[in-house]
Amino acid sequence: MSLRAIPVTIIPFILYNLIVLFSGAPAPEVASDGAAAARALLATELFSLPMISGARWFFTWGDLILILTLIILFIEILKATYTSTSSLVDHGLSMIVFVAALIEFIVVPQAGTSVFFLFLVALLIDVIAGFTIGIRVARRDIGFGSAD
Repeated sequence: MSLRAIPVTIIPFILYNLIVLFSGAPAPEVASDGAAAARALLATELFSLPMISGARWFFTWGDLILILTLIILFIEILKATYTSTSSLVDHGLSMIVFVAALIEFIVVPQAGTSVFFLFLVALLIDVIAGFTIGIRVARRDIGFGSAD
């Protein structure tokens, strides 16, 4: 099995869990609500930049996870254009990552954030696009279907 068969979407999934679940104890005022603690942590500023308009743009942990997710989603869609046995394994493993993230979203309080939900949507797009593009490319390679 090649490294191409491993879904890269596992990286933001692990990163989110490292940042939110293993970041230490939440602040005392949000200790009873894991989702509130996660939202507070994801809103933590990494850096800020002054804008020409005079406003400041704040870059947070949540922004970092979402940007990384979008970049990796692009890579996964490019990987879906290959037709090989490893691409079938990749699609199956991508589905497993999606199901694991969906279960975490439903069960784990710290995953009840907008950042995790948007990550989950990106995983769903990866699964659907992977299968759709894979079928379309395989159809073209084999020559089945209409000539449109």
